[in-house]
Amino acid sequence: MKKYLVSSFLLLAPLLNFSQTSLKGMIMDRENPKDNLGVEGATVHWLNTSVSAITNAKGWFVISYKPEYKNLIVSYLGFKTDTIAINEAKPIHYFLTPESELEEVTVRAEKKSTFRSTLTTANVFTVNSEELLKAACCNLAESFETNPSIDISFSDALTGTRQIEMLGLTSPYLLITQENIPSVRGASQVFGLTFTPGTWVESIQISKGAGSVVNGFESISGQINAELVKPFSDNKFFVNTYSSVNGRLELNTHFNQNVSDKWQTGLYIHGNHRGQKFDRNGDNFLDIPLANQINVMNRWQFTDAEKGWVSFLNFRFLNDEKQTGELNFNPDIDRGTQNSWGSEIETKRFDASAKLGYVFPELPYQSIGFQMAYSNHQQDSYFGLRTYDIQHESVYSNLIFNSIIGDTRSKFKTGLSFTLDVYDELVDVRTFKRKEQSLGAFFEYAYDNLDNFSITAGIRVDTHNLLGNFITPRLHLRYVPWKNGVLRTSIGRGKRSANIFAENQQLFASSRQISIDDVGGNIYGLNPEIAWNYGISYMQKFKIFDRRGDITFDFYQTDFQNQIVVDWENPQEISFYDLDGKSSASSFQAEVSYNIAKRFNLRTAFKYFDVSTDFKSGNLQKPIQPRTRFFANLSYETEIKDNGQQWRFDTTFNIIGTQRLPDTSSNTTQYQLPEFSSTYQLLNAQVTKVFSKRFEIYVGGENITNVQQENPIIGSDNPFGANFDTTIVYAPIFGRAVYLGLRFKVK
Repeated sequence: MKKYLVSSFLLLAPLLNFSQTSLKGMIMDRENPKDNLGVEGATVHWLNTSVSAITNAKGWFVISYKPEYKNLIVSYLGFKTDTIAINEAKPIHYFLTPESELEEVTVRAEKKSTFRSTLTTANVFTVNSEELLKAACCNLAESFETNPSIDISFSDALTGTRQIEMLGLTSPYLLITQENIPSVRGASQVFGLTFTPGTWVESIQISKGAGSVVNGFESISGQINAELVKPFSDNKFFVNTYSSVNGRLELNTHFNQNVSDKWQTGLYIHGNHRGQKFDRNGDNFLDIPLANQINVMNRWQFTDAEKGWVSFLNFRFLNDEKQTGELNFNPDIDRGTQNSWGSEIETKRFDASAKLGYVFPELPYQSIGFQMAYSNHQQDSYFGLRTYDIQHESVYSNLIFNSIIGDTRSKFKTGLSFTLDVYDELVDVRTFKRKEQSLGAFFEYAYDNLDNFSITAGIRVDTHNLLGNFITPRLHLRYVPWKNGVLRTSIGRGKRSANIFAENQQLFASSRQISIDDVGGNIYGLNPEIAWNYGISYMQKFKIFDRRGDITFDFYQTDFQNQIVVDWENPQEISFYDLDGKSSASSFQAEVSYNIAKRFNLRTAFKYFDVSTDFKSGNLQKPIQPRTRFFANLSYETEIKDNGQQWRFDTTFNIIGTQRLPDTSSNTTQYQLPEFSSTYQLLNAQVTKVFSKRFEIYVGGENITNVQQENPIIGSDNPFGANFDTTIVYAPIFGRAVYLGLRFKVK
């Protein structure tokens, strides 16, 4: 591995020399919200010549140079046209000067709701707020239905909780962050995505493969980062109401206010309620749990662009309650008895976070940032006669310094991070307590020749009281072999503690006995999970019939050096043990996006997975994992009228391939399942009518094809018997659901 990294850096040597026949530079705006301050689309040209260039998305330009060229003219709409004196072909950095008075100009353009840049070194897919409006999107877990990179499944037949997967691996192997602060981890792993309302999300960045060392060592298959709405740019007032035939009622409100010219604050309130009981499949169990949630966030933003300061403060409180089980279950009289089977899950969570950043005014490429977060997560729950309680306190801090080496083509990030996690779990009558703390240092180098090559190489060293001392290397490469084609590769290592109970809570809703093979490790007697991820991706943009599109091929493989195997091949037992042998996940995806006509877009993808593990019973494919998936999304929008009126139409279609089911052959005949599930199709659609710039109504349907898994609960006729199992869920349970909602906003 060391030889590989050294060789990669040596490849840079011939690229570090400037060509004396060209001038490179960056045009910037001090108030540009982008991290690099760069301005896209600014024009530069040499005085009294026809030689010109336009800045790219990062603000960079390359223009031909001759010694006789002395004056460079810079122009950009809304800013003064300036002249820069040039004496030699050294890279320049220039700030635009705003015009004091401008006439109002209205510019309209077709904005893409999803975006994959050709300029980023890592394989990153960005989803903005317009894309999130294409589905019901009540919370972050439901924000990926129109995205082919993320797979959505249901964890069990009781809670209705949607789980996400990427590259064939479940969410614990993803680093899920909010504004680059780790958020969904530990105790919140199963339900944490449902704790972020969709209206709070401004955009989502999905990164495949090894992530950045800046964000820690836990990422294995990728990273999902959710950027929240900002008090400075969000609507002054916003309300969203939602109602579905599955009994769900929801209300979201945003209140934003300028406290001063530098301080803004926002109050965000979310509430949802489901009080109606449904049993469409007639098994005497609720298809969807009864639920109540109240979620409140107060957000403060400080901005002093002139002096280079920006900061955010967040405070959030959540109370979430779920009840599920048999239709006639009454928790007041039936809890702890065998009168009726039922379950309650109550979660209280408090979060506080702070981000402070300073950009050196005279050195805009140099900055320092500090992140700190605290959370207290307490869940009290029971599943029939089984108890599971967990309390998780977490402290996270990260200090980051950004600067350059020589010029802004060579950048680096370095810093220190500290994490503290304290767990207290009650599993039936057993108590599990542990404290994890780590201190780490990282360095990440990024080089971009502003043309066809870039590299990001990072390394971090951590000392952890339970995982020991270890090194985490990560490497991303980008190369443009020809116009509009981008080739990316990545390699990286990840290490994590497996929270076996918090991550597999659905297994408590069964009669399975828990077995842990204690090998003397520091976490439940088990060793940490370690994996390498390798990936290659190629994207080609094209134009057919004068309409633009792109095609992307991704292949990623994850090889585990150690994995905590979750073995439920014995229907009477759930076993956790260290990997003895091989475990790997291979993922291939081919995706095509094409603008069929003006404001009419198609996005389609085919995915193939090969995920296998050496179990004690032999090498098996991962259970409840489709080997193939097909995805297609069609969207159309009418032209926006002067009064803001518009129609929007969106349809998403999925074909889910066959899935291997856990072995149930030792059950009596009536409780046995086939070896594989059948293929099925899912269809979702939504229509939105925008009446004005302030008001819109949307109506949609989920699972319009009305797919329902037959008998999703094994042994539902005897929930306290030896065969009861709610965990083998491979298809929807509720069936078709229609919803209606409205949005109202005041700028």
